[in-house]
Amino acid sequence: MKKLSLMLALFLLPVVVYGADPSAERSHWSLELKGGMFYPDIENWKNYYGSDKTSHYAAALAYKLFRQLEVGIEGGYIRDKGQGLAPGHGTTAGSVPNKLFPLEAFILLLGVFSETQSLVPYAGGGWTRMYYQEKIEFQDTIKGYTDGYHGRAGIQLLLDGLDQDAANSFYLVYGVHHTYLFFEAQYTRAMIEDLSGQSINLGGTSYLAGLLFEF
Repeated sequence: MKKLSLMLALFLLPVVVYGADPSAERSHWSLELKGGMFYPDIENWKNYYGSDKTSHYAAALAYKLFRQLEVGIEGGYIRDKGQGLAPGHGTTAGSVPNKLFPLEAFILLLGVFSETQSLVPYAGGGWTRMYYQEKIEFQDTIKGYTDGYHGRAGIQLLLDGLDQDAANSFYLVYGVHHTYLFFEAQYTRAMIEDLSGQSINLGGTSYLAGLLFEF
């Protein structure tokens, strides 16, 4: 009986090891958490807010139609605060917090051909709805939204090989097949008109970095 149990254990061992290997199964979802800097297209932004850039944070969830093609959604948060003339409406203001909330639907093409590929380039783009809000001191809050589009491109660096045991444990406990560090550039165009009828792009260029989890 002991010999039979030992033979059975040895027979099943490759199956157990295979099942614990994240690369043995195909992932279907990806989750991104990222942050970086946003460079607005609004002219003279630095005059209003003291800098030509501000922080940009975002999270994205995507579904893999197949290994090289994803569709997903992303929500972002961009905020700055300054003094002086509030852009977009031409009125003098005191403290002017400016908040942008980009909501995006996108298609992504990935240059991946192996589950153990170390570097994965990608590019894509899609539809953007830009929500905006300006709270002007001693005046009403100006808020609304406008639609536009965006493009994105970047590169993913596979982290599994840095500690394969930890990667396997991450898969067994949380179902994460792969973890990537990535760097990305985005350009967004979302136009509105100010009170004078001049068109203004609420978008701009973002440079982001973050972690991506495939599960």
